[in-house]
Amino acid sequence: MWRDYHSVTSVEEALDILDAQRERARIVAGATDLILELERKVRPGVETVVDITRVTGLDRITLDEDGIIHLGPLVTHNACVASKLIVERALPLAQACWEVGAPQIRNRATVAGNLITASPANDTITPLMALNTAVTLRSKRSSRTIALKDFYAGVRKTVMQADEILVDISFPVMTADQRGMFIKLALRRAQAISVVNVAVIVGLDRTRGTSAADQPVTEVRIALGAVAPTIIRAPEAEASLAGKFLAEETISEAANLAQAAAHPIDDVRGPAWYRSEMVMQTVARALGSIAAGQERGWLPDAPVMLWGQHRGGPVAPLRKSLTHTEAGNEPIVTRVNGKEYTILEANDKTLLRFLREDVGLIGTKEGCTEGECGACTVFLDGAAVMSCMVPAPRAHGAEIVTVEGLASNGTLHPIQRAFVEEAAVQCGYCTPGLLMAGAKLLEERPHPTKWESQQAITGNLCRCTGYYKILAAFDKAGRIRR
Repeated sequence: MWRDYHSVTSVEEALDILDAQRERARIVAGATDLILELERKVRPGVETVVDITRVTGLDRITLDEDGIIHLGPLVTHNACVASKLIVERALPLAQACWEVGAPQIRNRATVAGNLITASPANDTITPLMALNTAVTLRSKRSSRTIALKDFYAGVRKTVMQADEILVDISFPVMTADQRGMFIKLALRRAQAISVVNVAVIVGLDRTRGTSAADQPVTEVRIALGAVAPTIIRAPEAEASLAGKFLAEETISEAANLAQAAAHPIDDVRGPAWYRSEMVMQTVARALGSIAAGQERGWLPDAPVMLWGQHRGGPVAPLRKSLTHTEAGNEPIVTRVNGKEYTILEANDKTLLRFLREDVGLIGTKEGCTEGECGACTVFLDGAAVMSCMVPAPRAHGAEIVTVEGLASNGTLHPIQRAFVEEAAVQCGYCTPGLLMAGAKLLEERPHPTKWESQQAITGNLCRCTGYYKILAAFDKAGRIRR
């Protein structure tokens, strides 16, 4: 997939490589988009990958003295969902991050990567557009900060230069006078690309009235996704609400004006007329929820992360930078299920293939190879991930657990025992991934509820059953631990 894979320990090293390689090089953080593009050969000419995931300090969420929130380029979607600062002061972003993929993907995929991919259906761009976000781009030549609205040049196109890294995402906190909400419409509840998504932020005059419905609107920002070549705002709809109350009539007028701002197309997820209608409905729903004080919506108080005791913390940094080449003999030295392995000639593949072909652990299954089915779920440095979307060189210096490592001293893990006793297996192909998701859930929630079990397996598909026995096994595993 690549010729050279560089694991660096500083941004400066990454910039040196980009400066030399330019269009031939790409940065890897989560890799959940890039690795698929390289495998499918839709990134012709890319020979060099620069992995920044072990650079310390890039995974921080901070608030400065001017009331600006900063996200580093390694901040994942799950980190945003878990951040009290983001939930309390940038709620639409937390809601959008919760809607991305499944827990295993949210543990790897970064907000910065989502912005750079530049799809008009990407979830986190929409709330960040409504939050008046800016991004900072750095190269060896200079550093520049530009508004997110000026970052996009078309479908999957940005103004980033080949030698630049996105090093910061910044936006003002939502004030006590502001309310916001993100809504995503998709063809299923998880692991789905948006048909339409909407982010709404409303400023209210809180000196008047006791509820949002009784307080006049001071400002509105409405951002729309998946209905134009880029994420767009709806300025006419925003202006229509200024100085008014969030009443049924004014909400309806704003929703109709938002619909007029959209210019959707027909595609496999829905026809243009349906998208247009849903813009109106989702904007009205968001404004109505804000008026009713129900803008938190479905975002849970304690979301399932599948990162166990890891809790999204920084991974162990590399002691020194290293390069793995396609035809080279540089070893990947890693620990799998507590045993150290030194593997040669496995530098240009995914972690999934590395585990199966080179380590010889075939319990981890290859299903979709694009992060949809969850059969390849493993633990990477404590967090559940899709191994088909992780480059093999990332295993160097890492701690990995596969399904073969769940049992201890000949004793089945509670989730394994529960699957046996509840007969929660038919063909068995999806079972390793489900067991890994269940084991990590039990680490987080020793006695999970049915809803928590359902959330834990949103990234795992079973073609044989209706999930009834699987969920029964999750419940029994909690009782076994008890």
